Amino acid sequence: MYKIYPVDDLKPGMFVNQVTRQTGQLKIKTQGLVKDHGLIHKLKARGILEVEVDLSRSIISDELTMDSPMEEESPEEPEKPQASEGETLNESHRLYEQAKTVQSKFFKKVRKGGKVSVTELMGTSADIIDSVFDNPDALCCLTLIKEKDQYLLEHSLNCSILMAVFARHLGFDKELIDELGLAGLMMDVGMATIPEDILSKPGALDGPEMQIVEGHVDFGLELLEQSELDLDVVRDVLANHHERMDGSGYPRGKSGDYLSVYARMAAIVDSYDAMTSERPWRRGMSPTQALKRLLASSQGLLDQSLVQQFIRCVGVHPVGSLVKLKSGKLAIVVRSNKVDPLCPVVMSFYSVRTNMYNEVKRLDLSKVQDEIETSVRPEEFKINLTKFFKDVLLQQV
Repeated sequence: MYKIYPVDDLKPGMFVNQVTRQTGQLKIKTQGLVKDHGLIHKLKARGILEVEVDLSRSIISDELTMDSPMEEESPEEPEKPQASEGETLNESHRLYEQAKTVQSKFFKKVRKGGKVSVTELMGTSADIIDSVFDNPDALCCLTLIKEKDQYLLEHSLNCSILMAVFARHLGFDKELIDELGLAGLMMDVGMATIPEDILSKPGALDGPEMQIVEGHVDFGLELLEQSELDLDVVRDVLANHHERMDGSGYPRGKSGDYLSVYARMAAIVDSYDAMTSERPWRRGMSPTQALKRLLASSQGLLDQSLVQQFIRCVGVHPVGSLVKLKSGKLAIVVRSNKVDPLCPVVMSFYSVRTNMYNEVKRLDLSKVQDEIETSVRPEEFKINLTKFFKDVLLQQV
């Protein structure tokens, strides 16, 4: 059952099907549940006047929504039981694949020179942010389960997730996290315009090729300007995520105090995801190796105080890492342990001693007599981690 509501009558718990009247040009491409008053204030600020609500998918009654004062709209709910790793992984995987589909269609339009709009990505970004607040570990896990030949798509999603998780760790407010998540999603959208022979070149790029690559920054900025949305933080990140503290970055060679904390965060996130991904000219690193590389940036490329914060955020053994345990098992880290970062929750699945897959078992390393010996790469054991994750782990957990 659908019903039209003025935005002033919108309440948390309502499921918005579409915008029916507005003063601005903001387009909402996805449906969704209104989770808090902050989202309602944001819709008002962007000129939304009226929405269509699907009452059958709302979680509060029509009478309560219309007649009860805001302070009494819902009694205090009992605390929800914590979802299992299997439930959160499967739900986050569904969201990730859905977001990748939206991003793929967007990139294809960009490659063909079609008309695109920032608003097409805003629904995806909002879903990612919601999931980061609900299940950050599960979504972070997927940033390290990578498909071959899908770097551009996955990199933009991973940067969005990692920017949001990093911002939340630093204590930023929800509205700012929303913008930083969108910025991560858009950082490399201009790369879709780069010829494939340059993107897949196995060696170093020459001067003209590098100029073409650097042009992706201007493309992203032009796309943002066309939207006429007031997104200064997104603009800052798009313009400066390839700048470096020592002035060696591009496109303007900015340095130090000329770079905002948001641009410095983006440089770290962008570098980390790129280092943990397979590229035509090099193999991907393990997450732990990538974190060490970030720390080794002693020439002043990255803000080291923020690098330290990023490592605290993702953990010594980031969620999604493949690790070898002292018991001789291989396992995937699926839940961090903020109290004791060296003892996360893992899913073991392979015996190094027998070179055979075992039954998937959940191990809380803070409660069992086992520990992480080292971080490893799947290729060292001839394991297709992505295939295993999708075909086996998600089914068994």
